[in-house]
Amino acid sequence: MFKEITRLFSSDDLLSQALDTCHEMLDIDLEMFKESKNSLRELDTAEIPIDIYAMDQKINSFERDVRRNVMTHLAVSGANDISSGLVMVSVVIDIERIGDYTKNIYDLAVNHPKRLEAKSFESNLKDIEVNTLELLTSTIEAFKNQDSSLASKLMKDYKTEISSKCDEITNTIISSPDNELDTASATAVALYSRYLKRVSAHSRNLISSIVNPFDRIGYPQKKS
Repeated sequence: MFKEITRLFSSDDLLSQALDTCHEMLDIDLEMFKESKNSLRELDTAEIPIDIYAMDQKINSFERDVRRNVMTHLAVSGANDISSGLVMVSVVIDIERIGDYTKNIYDLAVNHPKRLEAKSFESNLKDIEVNTLELLTSTIEAFKNQDSSLASKLMKDYKTEISSKCDEITNTIISSPDNELDTASATAVALYSRYLKRVSAHSRNLISSIVNPFDRIGYPQKKS
């Protein structure tokens, strides 16, 4: 779906600007995610070389710019381009949400006094981190290049265990309060797994916009 729309965007200044803005937002998302994760899991301090909150505000501002460009385009072009406008707005919402959840991860780093260790959950949490970062990185590549083959592969290979492992961690912490984590760390691990799950889900939504019609964005690709 989005691949066809991209051809339209390239011939329209407003939509071309909106698409370029989405690409820049994704680059910011990825940098924020890497630094936030590193701060929470590798450092005993929240000091990192970027300003997460300023970058989050920049993403929010970019989202408003994209919406204005789409609205202006639709006001001029009329009803014929409504579907393309809806897809673009859906896409930019997912990109902005990824930024929100990476900021939430950094909030955990700021409020958790030491490097977050997950104890008995460490193996599962590391798997989730690796898979989420790989998915986000590949999603950005597929989106920027409008690579439907890569998008289809990512949809097919989408690791549902990210979601199930996140839920398992959260449910175990809730149902087994006597685990080896102290209360602050248990809360942080549960929240962190939740944020990773949401970054993964919004990444999948972006992938689906490349290969699915508007009404199926966020859902598995239909078999042909």
